[in-house]
Amino acid sequence: MTTQDLKLPVVALFFAGLFMVLSGMPAQAETADTGCITAQCHSTLGKVKFTHGPIVDGECETCHGTSANHAKNPKNNKFKPVENVAAKCYECHDQFEKKKFTHAPIEDGECIVCHDPHGSPNKFQLKSKGAEICYECHDSEIVGGTFVHGPAAVGGCIACHEPHVSDNAKNLRAAGSDLCYMCHVDKAEAIGKAAFVHKPVKEDCVGCHNPHSAPKEFFLQASSPELCLGCHKDKKEQLSKVTVKHGALERDKSCLNCHDAHMSQIAKNLTMEPMDLCLSCHDREYKRDKGKNVMNITAWLKDNTEHHGPIKQKDCSGCHDPHGSENFRILRNYYPETFYKGFDIENYKLCFSCHEKTVALNEQTTKLTNFRNGNTNLHFLHVNKAVKGRTCRACHETHASNFPKHIREAVPFGAWDLPLNFEKTETGGSCAPGCHKIKEYDRTKKVINK
Repeated sequence: MTTQDLKLPVVALFFAGLFMVLSGMPAQAETADTGCITAQCHSTLGKVKFTHGPIVDGECETCHGTSANHAKNPKNNKFKPVENVAAKCYECHDQFEKKKFTHAPIEDGECIVCHDPHGSPNKFQLKSKGAEICYECHDSEIVGGTFVHGPAAVGGCIACHEPHVSDNAKNLRAAGSDLCYMCHVDKAEAIGKAAFVHKPVKEDCVGCHNPHSAPKEFFLQASSPELCLGCHKDKKEQLSKVTVKHGALERDKSCLNCHDAHMSQIAKNLTMEPMDLCLSCHDREYKRDKGKNVMNITAWLKDNTEHHGPIKQKDCSGCHDPHGSENFRILRNYYPETFYKGFDIENYKLCFSCHEKTVALNEQTTKLTNFRNGNTNLHFLHVNKAVKGRTCRACHETHASNFPKHIREAVPFGAWDLPLNFEKTETGGSCAPGCHKIKEYDRTKKVINK
């Protein structure tokens, strides 16, 4: 045999070995007699990025058992299929701890529904990438909304769901809102410090937010106010009946113009202290198509220092219902819009919700009011008339004035701002409204006006 004859087998062996190294073929699979992975048999195994350990080690018998004649005659001497897949897996992998909820493939002992037992391009030898494997069983329509939750959008189902077992329904990694707080740590911190927390936030964020996708921003099934009224049935009923709605409910964010959907340091989940919240909008005049414009309350209170009691207490809702009412200016109770009104106790329901109603019922008094001429009750004299009773607005500003008892400087009388010309004395006072003669009163010495 020549030197040239010896070189040929050596070169052939070199290239054969190089082929096996580059292809990742286990050394045990080199021979046709004992190996499974050859150019003729199972040639694709071991070629993927994530290969099952026994394949890497050439230990196919670990799962399939032995068959001495398989390599010689694979068609007639096939390996037996694995009868109990889960039991076979648990010979190497730790069996999952028993929990309340088990993913169906695990419950059925079918690990290979999700995992390829030989190898896969995907981590954990998953048969598909990301959510694709989940959608083989679960409906992909859950991510069909206009707005899709981040983990669901990128196929990160296991960010929220345990793929094997869990103590939480739907195989969630944590229960209720605690699951959301695993990512939304800023919200969790703020909620933990808040004095008032919205009930759904305490219980489960999915009461408002869809964890997969939804038609509205922030994965909401509906926008405010529809979403809010789904729980707040009393407000839904109220708003269905009112004739005057608060403008805030019909603008932009609706309920969220005043309320924080998650938490607050202020009762009712308000975004600011009540009066500050009202004045954050009522710091300008609002034009109305019909009727008188809504005044700039901030400017009025600044220019008039004698404030009505509810204003002093910073309680706008003492007179106004912040959602809606059957009365103009969303007042809680009826209040006459006109200068004159025939007397009826119901016409003064708003004022008498705080003030003593006998001030308009008793003709004579020495204690009910300081607005009297001797013992003559001048409130009764002005108000308690069958036809042209003067309403409260004839003399008093409802928010603030620069006169005691928030007396008006002038009162709208048709197209004219009729001046009252009120003057206060130590025991009484006087007024000369418009073109009328001056009228005086005194509590200690009754004045006879002509």
